[in-house]
Amino acid sequence: MQTGQWLDPRDGTRWFFDSGSLALDFGWTGAFGGSQTTERMHGPADLHAWLDERFEQLEPVADPRNLQDALLLREAIVRIAAAVADGAAIAAEDIDAVNLYAATPDVPPSLDGGRRQAGRSVIRIGQALSTIARDAVALFAEHAGDGRIHRCSADDCALLFYDDSRSANRRWCSMQRCGNRAKVRAHRARARA
Repeated sequence: MQTGQWLDPRDGTRWFFDSGSLALDFGWTGAFGGSQTTERMHGPADLHAWLDERFEQLEPVADPRNLQDALLLREAIVRIAAAVADGAAIAAEDIDAVNLYAATPDVPPSLDGGRRQAGRSVIRIGQALSTIARDAVALFAEHAGDGRIHRCSADDCALLFYDDSRSANRRWCSMQRCGNRAKVRAHRARARA
């Protein structure tokens, strides 16, 4: 599944952020840690729109309970990611929340081209949330403590991401945004000196 999404910071400059993980992308649908992103989940329709971009054949509507579940899962994912990036202890209640959603049935894999379809043809919101939770379980179980989940190196950015680069040396949330700003500042500092 493709990762990444467009973020709309408060300064009005829209930019693409690829966190490297479906779970972390989901975490960044809300404001967090001074990241200058804005809340995107104001109602069930916002949740449905975000999920619909990532899951084919999603059920037609989300309800307030789906939104409540999504926000609980999202906040647990963000807190776990921050703890992993900072080398801090992960709160048991956050682990419990992610594990709870991961334990529910997710979107089953299937091969295209068959004549018959097994199971449901419509993906429920709960199944999509379970898939996100399972992505979080896989991400945090495999990469907690290996330095691959970390914060952007820019002083004014708090975004967390999964560094999937071969050499594990990704420094910025986005080269087009924070990386470019850092290089411009360094160039100006060298030019002044």
